[in-house]
Amino acid sequence: MRIVIFFILNIFLFSCSSKYDLVIDGGTIYDGLGNEAFTANIAVKDGEIVKIGNFKPRAQKIINAKGMIVSPGFIDVHTHIDGGIVSREGSSVKNYLTQGVSTVVTGNCGSGTWKLDDYFGRLDSIGIGPNVIHLVGHGSLRKAVMGTEYRAPTPEELKKMKTMLADGMEEGALGLSTGLFYVPASYAKTEEIISIADTLKQYNGIYATHTRDEGSYNIGLIESVKEAIEIGEEAGVQIEISHIKALGTKVWGKSVEVCSLIEDARKRGVSIMADQYPYIASNTGLSAAVVPAWVREGGKMRERFADKSLYPKIEAEIRENCKMRGGPESLIIVSYQPNHNFDGLNISEIAGIMEITPVEAIIELLRNASPAVISYNMNPADVEYFMKKDYVMTCSDGHVQFPGIGNPHPRNYGTFPRKIRKYVMEDSLISMEFAIRAATSLPAKMLGLSDRGQISEGYVADIVVFDPETIRDIATFTDPHQYSKGIIYLLVNGQIVIEDEVYNGVLAGKTLRMFDYRN
Repeated sequence: MRIVIFFILNIFLFSCSSKYDLVIDGGTIYDGLGNEAFTANIAVKDGEIVKIGNFKPRAQKIINAKGMIVSPGFIDVHTHIDGGIVSREGSSVKNYLTQGVSTVVTGNCGSGTWKLDDYFGRLDSIGIGPNVIHLVGHGSLRKAVMGTEYRAPTPEELKKMKTMLADGMEEGALGLSTGLFYVPASYAKTEEIISIADTLKQYNGIYATHTRDEGSYNIGLIESVKEAIEIGEEAGVQIEISHIKALGTKVWGKSVEVCSLIEDARKRGVSIMADQYPYIASNTGLSAAVVPAWVREGGKMRERFADKSLYPKIEAEIRENCKMRGGPESLIIVSYQPNHNFDGLNISEIAGIMEITPVEAIIELLRNASPAVISYNMNPADVEYFMKKDYVMTCSDGHVQFPGIGNPHPRNYGTFPRKIRKYVMEDSLISMEFAIRAATSLPAKMLGLSDRGQISEGYVADIVVFDPETIRDIATFTDPHQYSKGIIYLLVNGQIVIEDEVYNGVLAGKTLRMFDYRN
């Protein structure tokens, strides 16, 4: 009899202890909405937050979060991980998970595929670390329909691009992205983008744009922001200004005017937000950074380099573009396939090795490869001004990274911890609740994610637990391949993927088709 009672009692106790899959015990909770922090337990069951409060932490797994901050998982609205995540070795996107990122948006700057079923099908088949949302890229559409020709589309070509965008939206894309600074999108007139973006209205899609000019390359920063607002306003769709910045000394201090334009638009009912990475250096292709668009037209850049009649004009314009980027000393090679000894060196250093001028060195590098560069071109005061705005979200603008390969921008490893460490903990520029909101509920609201981005009952358990004393970015410009510290736990869809600061190999991410959210 005693044995039977003992057996029944054990079953009862086990069932009580297993009421929840997981309980996060005693953490300081920032709900993501910007509210004051509070201490409570969080219970998770079947991937969902089912209870928040002061209750006995009985569960199959208990996380002791005392002294820790508990927040919604971070949402990165602007990444370029598309190429890396489709490989089995890159599908975990470890350099993002170790920052506390649970959801990413791909297809930015006009680069995203419209063949969403193929893209998401691949991700679903191999498994992924974070959740993925996708944008269709205008540059991809234009290149597929028109190549890299410098002209307006015919009515038939325009209709084809609109149809391709509609196909992507039908398959679950978030919206349309543009990279109007880049070839071939830079050849598109404003009217073309408005016409294509008009397709988004029936799907409640968004318009995310790398604007035509973030500095003083062509129409200028201010006119470029005006164009972005015009496109969204005329098409009647939500606007996201990508990696907002004032690039180059000629536009330093223009952050005030840029924000004034955005705020005036918001006052008249335009839905517009922006995202930003917390660094004073950008990262792009060397050709895009310094070679004029007309030289790159039709993919004939190298042929034009060899044209002696054009060379003086090309050389002069590259020299001027270098100045706008802060000079050849500020342009650092990320990865140069023909000679990796150049990785991490600036153009002046490489020119010295080659015993030629910096402009000649740039042309020589581009004759042989298509390297990316890190460029120091922003004023800290502008970075801080943008960051304090309550409509500016946090982003990385980064890629999937593998330690030891190239000399990438440290934002690939450190964006989200850096913002907390430097701008909250050290500089006191913004509060913890403000920083967390910019990385959680603010992007969730823009994306239309009604079940993520906040610590609330009924929401998906994308949750990060971090140590406020140790959270920090370790990656630097000279030594970038270093994972961030202080992310103690990360849950993606209720599953632990980071435990005691170590990635456990679990692929818990999901592809999120936006017709489930925005229609």
